[in-house]
Amino acid sequence: MPEIRYNIITREWVIISTERAKRPEDFAKPNPRRGTPATYEPGCPFCPGNESQTPPETLRISAKGSWQVRVVPNKFSALDAEGELRRHNTALKREISGVGIHEVIVETPTHDRTLAQLSEQELGNVLSAYRQRYEAVALDSRVSHVTLFKNHGERAGTSLEHSHSQLVGTPIIPPQVRDRMETALRFYDERGDCIFCAELADELMDEVRVVEQSDHFCAFIPYAALTPFHLWIFPLRHTATFLEATDAELADLTGLLRRVLRKLYFGLQNPDYNLSLRTFPREARGMKYYHWYLSLIPRVTRVAGFELGSGMFINVALPEASAAFLRRTRTE
Repeated sequence: MPEIRYNIITREWVIISTERAKRPEDFAKPNPRRGTPATYEPGCPFCPGNESQTPPETLRISAKGSWQVRVVPNKFSALDAEGELRRHNTALKREISGVGIHEVIVETPTHDRTLAQLSEQELGNVLSAYRQRYEAVALDSRVSHVTLFKNHGERAGTSLEHSHSQLVGTPIIPPQVRDRMETALRFYDERGDCIFCAELADELMDEVRVVEQSDHFCAFIPYAALTPFHLWIFPLRHTATFLEATDAELADLTGLLRRVLRKLYFGLQNPDYNLSLRTFPREARGMKYYHWYLSLIPRVTRVAGFELGSGMFINVALPEASAAFLRRTRTE
């Protein structure tokens, strides 16, 4: 019989369709590239030698006489980096000027390498760039929230093949983020505990949905995962914002994230996925009720009419079986 599970953090009910459930290995399908694999693509604005095709960089991490990571303003920015923040209200209409920061983090100089194929040092440079630019953008007085995300593959929404992430600083806190903040605050008021810490404790006690654990982080598939192989990576230490991560924790996260990405790469044959950093704004340092984390959603199924019409998800993979499959997947 199907189960309907409740995700206490997202406040979403999920149908775990046990009778329609596929075996974890059934989700592993070849993921053909759009073009011929190549370390360099002449028309790619992110390849070395084509730096003039992007706006001037805001950060460069160098390695071996060249660059390893570049951060540049998005040439087709969704927001105006030079504008002023203004609000305008008329009757029931609300409007804010579309100002903010939109940047691209180019993760590797090699055109056809994925994030999962980077060395631990190279991936560490990417996470370092995330933190440096997050901190810098958060200082902008017009920015209320920073969203940092990666789209890998066409089904995840990417338009350029060269591996990259994006950072968007918006003048508002997005409604979904605000909703989770309010849920966390309500839980803290009622229980005197962080809802994320409570979720993590439950998963560590159950063990069956844990995929990887390190000294400072735990990667697990939530009890009410919205989609197959939906992963969360929580810091074991309670911290409200990504900016509170120590150098030791960031290095530890690098190793764990690399292992998780490689489990997906080898176990599911390089699936398209969305990776996002869910963190409270900068001023949350020391906040007791919120807990930052990474969300990783492989795009191995499609969202269809029921999900759009009801707001509920149907997950055709048992979270426990998915976690067991990833645990036994080799990363080399």
